[in-house]
Amino acid sequence: MAVWQSIQSVAIIVLIIALGYVLRRRGSLADSFSGNISLLITKIALPASIFVSVLHYLKRDELASLGIGLICPFIGVGIAYLVGFLLVRLLNIPVGRRGIFINGIVNANTIFIGLPLNIALFGEASMKYFLIYYVVNTVSTWTLGAFLIANDTPQGKGQAPSLKVTLQKLLPPPLLGFIAGVLYLLSGLPLPEVLGKTLSYVGSLVTPLSLIFIGIVLSDSGLSSIRFDSDTIITLLGRFVLSPLVLAVLLTFTPFDITMKQVLVMQAATPMLAVLPVLARQAGGDVRFATNIVTTSTVLFAVVAPIVMWLLQYMA
Repeated sequence: MAVWQSIQSVAIIVLIIALGYVLRRRGSLADSFSGNISLLITKIALPASIFVSVLHYLKRDELASLGIGLICPFIGVGIAYLVGFLLVRLLNIPVGRRGIFINGIVNANTIFIGLPLNIALFGEASMKYFLIYYVVNTVSTWTLGAFLIANDTPQGKGQAPSLKVTLQKLLPPPLLGFIAGVLYLLSGLPLPEVLGKTLSYVGSLVTPLSLIFIGIVLSDSGLSSIRFDSDTIITLLGRFVLSPLVLAVLLTFTPFDITMKQVLVMQAATPMLAVLPVLARQAGGDVRFATNIVTTSTVLFAVVAPIVMWLLQYMA
């Protein structure tokens, strides 16, 4: 039953992604539209959605347990980094794609793919568990992840993000929405009905717009550009097998709710960061490799997601 549900959920996701892909290919969406839609999602709709979700699905006495829930994902990310560093040495990954390779294994596309998939599979009540992985993934991406890409260039001139930029990335609008929601929850104040409904309506834009955005990205990247070289294959195995497997093993020994375990593992199996090509371009790294692994992982996830969901049935 869970497998069929996951297949249906992924089918819905694929169809909406296809809509964005087709509209972009036909020229119905302007070049600037993807940037506009990305800004609308990350700076307006998603913070609103997360703020409302915190108030709807969290209770003050649950905050401590959710804080403890951060431990396993952080340990899982740490192990994935160690394996990534080891593989770079063993496989002699060339300079210019080492940081991209490690990021591909460790960090996930939680916003544009993880969030809509999470809601489709587990319902909006699971948002509190999604937020755990989102926080871990954000911190990982904009600290060590961004640093590794910035300092891995053929010219050796990479420059790590400044402290100001790093702090801005560590506190993106979605995370600020989460913090604001927690603070408002702790205040005990009721949310005015007009404000609550407004934020809910705006927040409901996240899922469809996120999926259309992915379709636009896939169209711009070009499916014909996909290549399965050895580095790409290893990176895909790291993202789809290593990261979720490590976290699943760690969670097996915890008393957490089964839904929480399933949400965290599914998030650990989502495709690679859509921002990887941008970071690679800024650092002078291998943009083609970054684009290839992002596109490939996004396309393959339509097959990976039902498999992961089927395996999650057997989690204790």
